[in-house]
Amino acid sequence: MEKTSKIYIAGHTGLVGSAVYRELQRRGYTHLIVRTHAELDLTNQAAVNAFFEQEKPEYVFLAAARVGGIVGNSTYPAEFIYTNLAIGTNIVHACYKHGVKKLLNFASSCIYPKEAPQPMKEEYLLTGDLEKTSEAYSIAKIATLKLCHYYNKQYGTQFLTVMPPNQYGIGDNFNMQTAHFLPMIIRRFELAKLLQQKDFDGIRKNLKADKLGWKIDEEIDFSDPKSLEKACNKVGAYADKVTAWGDGTVYRELMNSDDLAAMSVDIINQFSPAQIGEFVNIGAGEDIQMKALLELVKKIVGFEGKIEFDPTKPNGVARKLLDTAKMQSLGIALPGKLEDGIRRFYSWYLERMK
Repeated sequence: MEKTSKIYIAGHTGLVGSAVYRELQRRGYTHLIVRTHAELDLTNQAAVNAFFEQEKPEYVFLAAARVGGIVGNSTYPAEFIYTNLAIGTNIVHACYKHGVKKLLNFASSCIYPKEAPQPMKEEYLLTGDLEKTSEAYSIAKIATLKLCHYYNKQYGTQFLTVMPPNQYGIGDNFNMQTAHFLPMIIRRFELAKLLQQKDFDGIRKNLKADKLGWKIDEEIDFSDPKSLEKACNKVGAYADKVTAWGDGTVYRELMNSDDLAAMSVDIINQFSPAQIGEFVNIGAGEDIQMKALLELVKKIVGFEGKIEFDPTKPNGVARKLLDTAKMQSLGIALPGKLEDGIRRFYSWYLERMK
């Protein structure tokens, strides 16, 4: 990409898209094209085609998606499959129709079979059943990945797909009903710490900054400390403990969105579908057990209570570690350490509260 190339970031207000936008700005790209959802509904094919006809982007990053953790995926499967299918098909077809030079599509590690051998190689895609709690989202992401592949095969397009692990970082969602699990547990520990310190002013600020979800916010009396405590308890934050779904035995691979953005800009600049294949895993190279992750977050936040697991709630997939051999063979370096990334993320989260 030239510094003056027309580059469209679909989903620039989201976690990954905003990281890509910051990285492109940091590197000096001067013609970045963005639209909010209010300005452009990516599920509307006619609107997407009109936008591409008007703007004529040369490069596209497809980071737009409806995303969420295990709760969001389980509660809204119809919305997850419809929205993500529509976004994927509309953007990919528009890129072909309007002659986009390169597209970089972001997939997700949840599209691998739930019983896939670990670590997960690219060749394991579609070799088994998907995890039911994220099946709707996964099917939509698989369809978009395959769409990119078949357009390359039939039309000679340059559509790349990367497969990142669970993301966290600047711009994350902290609504307890729809958030990914890392921002969710960071907020849970933060609320528990504030309860432990009887810092109700801090709790008020926190609850006003981000909704809790499940209509809990509508019931809060901000003048009543007992009402504030009750709201925190409903999302698993107590003065003496934090509760978590499952039994803590599952493993997760996590990656800071800024690291993914830097790697993705390198990939769209340096590689072709012939080199990448259908897609390439972009991972951290290691994972962490949920028990250990919660202990790490507890230490970083500074909460002094206990962690209580609820084994009646679903765990999700037992393990989701990406095999990064192909990535490293292409000369793409691994990102930084998890603890450092979470500490930066938590510092940013605290800044939001000021």
